[in-house]
Amino acid sequence: MARKLDDAVKKVMEEAEVPGVMVHLSAPGKGEYVRAFGVADKATGTPMTTDLYSRIGSETKTFTVTALLQLVDDGKVGLDDPIGTYVDGVPNGDRITLRELAGMRSGLFNYSADEGFFKALTSDPYRQFTPQELLAFSFDHPVVFEPGTQFQYCNTNLVLLGLVVEKVSGTPLAEYINREVVAEAGLKHTLFPVGAEFPSPHAHGYTNQTASGRTEDSTNWNPSWGWAAGAMISDLADMKSWAKTLATGTLLTPATQAQRLKVSPAGDLPDTGYGLGIFNVDGWIGHNGSLPGYQSLTVYLPEAQATLVVLLNTDITHEGADPGTLFGEAITEIVTPDHVYRLPAQPPAGKTG
Repeated sequence: MARKLDDAVKKVMEEAEVPGVMVHLSAPGKGEYVRAFGVADKATGTPMTTDLYSRIGSETKTFTVTALLQLVDDGKVGLDDPIGTYVDGVPNGDRITLRELAGMRSGLFNYSADEGFFKALTSDPYRQFTPQELLAFSFDHPVVFEPGTQFQYCNTNLVLLGLVVEKVSGTPLAEYINREVVAEAGLKHTLFPVGAEFPSPHAHGYTNQTASGRTEDSTNWNPSWGWAAGAMISDLADMKSWAKTLATGTLLTPATQAQRLKVSPAGDLPDTGYGLGIFNVDGWIGHNGSLPGYQSLTVYLPEAQATLVVLLNTDITHEGADPGTLFGEAITEIVTPDHVYRLPAQPPAGKTG
């Protein structure tokens, strides 16, 4: 089995031209498969190892929504509260609920699909964005659909939820998540950064989401543009632990976790649903992540108590597919052929299609 997995991972690496990847796969009674392949730094040839920090992109959403749901459990917010109660100036803010934001059903325009945002990011990738600046890119556009009527993956939703957590808790979002979610989950190598800080040792990241379109080292780019939707950092061991915490709801009440896991169809994707800040892809529960230079995947299959984590140091798509998804698909085809992880690529920043 290990040899099959080695071959599958190496094949994806070669075909998708991925510099380096870390993989963790485990299930009770089946043992563990923990591997690193390729390089963490193309300039020096430093090998990828399983103990490196990595940016986890949109897996940040699972932490932000967990923070929100903890406040729900504390009776401080309600999932059916309108966002306008907490944040002024939101289009349809009197009708879009926190539940619709967390479930990607708000109808708001995704700020990271705005061409002006893409130019701002790529012209100065070290820039510190504020949440209000991010929302302005979204609110310049008309709403895409009526609240609750469709699914559309949208980073704007999570920026708004981050502001709700800040307002209700009276604490900066990074501080709140690091204390109330990360620490409570027992994670030792996970953090919500304030700016571009990146603990060592870490993998270098490579992206073609650049002003020139050429591939560049994006390791030290500032992830503040992702904020509550995509700024966090972690490692393989912590994400293994987080996979089970997230899917089983140990930080939430059973009733709130049940609401989180209640999925609606994620567009027209077969066997794929989205709950509250969480995917269910053919039974695998969790989330993926992508931002310039990095992709990640952290999922849990309850019926087998199986955990899969993939961290890699590029976000460059291969024939329209995210490399993180290609790894997930190749691995699950081998170990859980009745539950295969497939998920179409999300549009990169500044691209609407």
